[in-house]
Order: sequence, then C-alpha cells, then structure tokens
Amino acid sequence: MDESPHYRPLYRQVYDYLVRQIADGAWRPAEALPSEQALAEKLRVSQGTVRKALDALAAEKLIDRHQGKGTFVAEHTSERALFRFFRLAEPGGERAVPTSEAESARRRPAKAAELRKLHLQKGAQVVEIRRTRLIGGQPAVHECIILPLAVFPSIDRRQPLPNALYALFQQEYGVNIVSTEEELRADAARREDVRHLKLPLGAPLLQIDRVAIALDGSRVEWRVSRCDTTHLVYAVNLS
Repeated sequence: MDESPHYRPLYRQVYDYLVRQIADGAWRPAEALPSEQALAEKLRVSQGTVRKALDALAAEKLIDRHQGKGTFVAEHTSERALFRFFRLAEPGGERAVPTSEAESARRRPAKAAELRKLHLQKGAQVVEIRRTRLIGGQPAVHECIILPLAVFPSIDRRQPLPNALYALFQQEYGVNIVSTEEELRADAARREDVRHLKLPLGAPLLQIDRVAIALDGSRVEWRVSRCDTTHLVYAVNLS
C-alpha cells in the first residue's frame, strides 16, 4: 500500500483494493472474504486498517459481516433487492411487494437521451424493457427500463424476466448495483398511462427517474417508472 501523504488514506487504499476485487469477481456473491489477519498480511497493513476498510464496505452494504462466521460479499437476493430499491409503500410504512405482468423486451440503437444518461458511445445498442407492476393484484407502476446490451448480452431473450432485476444482474452478469440516482416529479396521466395503469386521462401520478450505478461506478440502467399513488406513498428512511 502506498502511504504517500499526497495519496488517499491507507484504509481507503485497502477499501479501493477490496472493491476492485469484488467488482472483478475475485469473490462471488455470498462468498467469504479472507480473514482480517490474512488481508492485513497480504496487503502489509495493520488489522485495524483492514477493519476500518471493511466497516466502510459494510456501511455501504457491499459486504455482510456475521459474528463468529466471517465476512461475505453481499448478495442481491430477490427479497433484499426489492426492499432496498423499491420504495412504494402503504401509508404508514408497510412496504408494498410488487409482481410483474405484460412484459416486453427488445434491442435497438440507443437514443440521444439514453447515450447521455448512461454515458454510452454513439452507436451503442440497448435493450428496452417495458413492464407493468401490480400491487395487491392491481396495476400500480409502468416501467420503461433501458440497459446497455454490451453489459447485459442476451438479456432480452430471457423470458420471463425475474421480478427483481438487480438479483439477476449480480448472479448472471456479475454486475453489483450499489447506488441509484433518482429524480421524482408529479405528472398527469397520458394515454399510455390510461392503457397500462387504468387511470383517467390527466389523473395525478408520480414519475420516478432512476439511474442505477454499479460497483465500478458505471451507469448500467435507466428506469422511468410511472406510478399510481392513489393508495401508495414513496417511503424513505433518513438517518
């Protein structure tokens, strides 16, 4: 490890090394990392420095630490991915569990806005996924999801797609979603919303514009969700 005063703090160097290892697939989801002592010896740093780096990874939910069992790469199970990234809830805080129907997927050249959002090169191919999500058996969300084909080859040929895509991204493509950027705005139902969400034309709805960011910092998904919040809220816990 480089301890130059002009470089990143030593524990951040250890953190960066571990992130690269996870991103490169050195340890698979749910696989145990080497012990603090083994990592300290390998990297020629103190166990305290390794522990501080692991604490930072745990705070960002990149690893799971289990007392007496060890440290493991965090796994995006379907349930975990849903409850971390799907924020619609019943008023009062009970999380809504969506299911999917009316799904379609096709590949095509990326449009200008998609090139900008996902930092793609001109001429890049994307996969466009459209699906309606049900809550309590009723249509509540219509999603348009844009994925770079180079990152998710042949994903358009998987039928049906799982309810929680981020678990599929990790397990099948080695892509770990670690954060999202979201923009929310109120809007009025358009003709497409009338068809998918059974809303009256002009009815109020919530639009969620989300870009998902992978462990290596790349932008790998642009998702626009049109949501009927007549009986739902967008719930966030801040601490």
